[in-house]
Amino acid sequence: MERTELSIAIKAPKRAAVMLLGPAFVASIAYVDPGNVAANVSAGAQYGFLLVWVIVVANVMAGLVQYLSAKLGLVTGRTLPEAVAANCRTRTRIAYWLQAELVAMATDLAEVVGGAIALYLLFDLPLLIGGVITGGVSLLLLAVQNRRGQRVFERVITGLLLVIAIGFLTSLFVQPPRVDEVVGGLVPRFDGAESILLATAMLGATVMPHAVYLHSGLARDRHGRPDAGPPRHRLLRATRYDVGLAMLVAGAVNLAMLLVAATNLQGMENTNSIEGAYAAVQSTLGHTVALFFATGLLASGLASTSVGAYAGAMIMQGLLRKSYPLLLRRLVTLIPALVVLAVGVDPSRALVLSQVVLSFGIPFALVPLVRLTSNRQLMDGAANHRVTTALGWSVAGVISVLNVVLIYLTVTG
Repeated sequence: MERTELSIAIKAPKRAAVMLLGPAFVASIAYVDPGNVAANVSAGAQYGFLLVWVIVVANVMAGLVQYLSAKLGLVTGRTLPEAVAANCRTRTRIAYWLQAELVAMATDLAEVVGGAIALYLLFDLPLLIGGVITGGVSLLLLAVQNRRGQRVFERVITGLLLVIAIGFLTSLFVQPPRVDEVVGGLVPRFDGAESILLATAMLGATVMPHAVYLHSGLARDRHGRPDAGPPRHRLLRATRYDVGLAMLVAGAVNLAMLLVAATNLQGMENTNSIEGAYAAVQSTLGHTVALFFATGLLASGLASTSVGAYAGAMIMQGLLRKSYPLLLRRLVTLIPALVVLAVGVDPSRALVLSQVVLSFGIPFALVPLVRLTSNRQLMDGAANHRVTTALGWSVAGVISVLNVVLIYLTVTG
């Protein structure tokens, strides 16, 4: 942590809590990416308010995981990939990187496809051209981070998060849902096998591996490695506020997606794709609201692919222990997404398949995270409380099992 921030944290904790916010808002972009748009809109259109509780549970789980990741970076001074690499032999480290790189490619696929769909909806651009533009903009955002520093990058991404929030929250004011129906959706229940599958997709694929890897580096790079004692204690407390507020925003956006669909699109056909959902929003709520929807989707694609590429660079550097040029790091994950768009694969199908690939990477991120943050020797007095560790293992277990179920149901369905 910079000396100015350290002195503020000691003298004015409340003011410091505001100044230290930022890393979690960058990581939270993973929770409002185009994959979330597709899943939440589909859930609301098919089952109304039935699965509101899934979004709430998913965000609580995600908040715990993101805090543990940030804590690891602050206490150890290492990113999660670096911490994993320090405990692996060379062959294991390279194999671990390969699966993490595959996950990063799947992440970029969903986000670039989402951005391309948004540009198609807004400007009628071909998907491949939209994908190239999305990748180019993400490269510019990464260049901002590389040259201007993390603080500027955080502000840009947080600004895009605000655009996403406005884009998806606007329609709630046009046609607000009934409060009693929303409250009724907080009761955990299902309505047949299809609702279980959809809830599994929403909950099991919520915690994105790249966000788990990334947050440890974001926190470390922003604040450094504070000394044990009051400075670290206050910084960890500020980090809890950071994670809590960021997940509150992401959760509100996800909830808005579902509520809009439940209120206006329930029972309508062809809402299981982003393009179909956009058309349905336009026909029921008008062109202006649909424009906000598409703009929010575009901001989601641009922000999430930039953050995903940033995570890919951190994974590559941490596990391979080498630094690579910005353009090369961007192309590694971008090219597969452009190939998918070029060969004409159905974009909605590509989004589904990318979530399945992401599912394979969940245990590789969560299991080491819980194990490392529970290590008293490594964490230097900041190891997880027994209750936190139990919750962490429970979250890792539940999400991993749900992702296995999701993979099975997707392959056999």
